[in-house]
Parts: sequence; structure tokens; C-alpha cells
Amino acid sequence: MKFRQKHSFLYYIMGLVWTAALIFMDQRLKVLMEARLKGKPAESLIPGILGLSYVENAGMAFGMFQNGRVIFILLTAFILIALILLYHAIPEKKRFFPLSAGAVLIFSGAVGNLIDRIRLGYVIDYLNLEFMNFPVFNLADCFVTWTAVVLMILFIFVYKDNDLKQIHL
Repeated sequence: MKFRQKHSFLYYIMGLVWTAALIFMDQRLKVLMEARLKGKPAESLIPGILGLSYVENAGMAFGMFQNGRVIFILLTAFILIALILLYHAIPEKKRFFPLSAGAVLIFSGAVGNLIDRIRLGYVIDYLNLEFMNFPVFNLADCFVTWTAVVLMILFIFVYKDNDLKQIHL
């Protein structure tokens, strides 16, 4: 089993820069939404479609498993280590850019919510789909879920066995 991938310094720097930018956006939005919405009624951004509601989520994804803070922190740490190893294992080729970007997006979303969980004991959620009964969520959640969906589609329809053999875990 081969573990070493040769990557340029720029590959890692760009991963770090994008990660920092995405985490900053997530954290900044949470601060702004808390100031704008905490203790106030929900607002509609796009009537009947998208609204803003302040929620302190002590659970996991979509409010499941409330008050499992220590477990969530440990699970997130394990996932972050796995994502770092995956990022390193993905070849630095144009064809694999979506996988590298996906690792960065999921990592950033996980760190954004981890910061809240450690700092506050809960995650700040603020986006509300008004057209359906769906849990309130945040930008970090979007990074994780949308990226996971796109990656599943890529693995089903784009990446083949020969591609996956080039990823050396």
C-alpha cells in the first residue's frame, strides 16, 4: 500500500487559504446572525422559500442527538484527521480537483461547527426553509451536505475504478 503522494507546496497552501476563508465566512455569518436575530422573530428573505431564524443547536446534524457535546467533539476530531489524510492522498491533477475541493469544504464546515461547539456549547443555526418543515441550519452545514451530495454524484457517474486506484490512502 503506497501512502506518499507528491504535492506542490501550493497545493497545501491553497488548501489552507481556502479553509481559512470558508471558516471565516461561516464564523462571521454566525456572529452577524446572532446579533440580528437572537431574541427576535424569524425574518423572511425570500417569502415562502428562505428565512432567517436564530437557533442554538446543542445536537448534531439537523438537531439530532441533543447534548452529546463531548462525543461530537471527538467524532469531529476523528473526521478532521481522516479528511487531512484524504486531502494528502488525492492526486494533484485537474481531474481530482473536485475531490480536493470537497475535502476542503467538508473540513471547513466541520471546523466551523466545532468552533461553536467548543466555544459556546452549541452551534448557531440561522437558515430556515420556509416551504417545508426542515431543521434550521447554517453555512457550515451547507458546506458539508451539499459537498457530500455532489461527491456522491461524482463517484456514481464520473469517477471510475481506475481513478480511485490513483488515490493512495
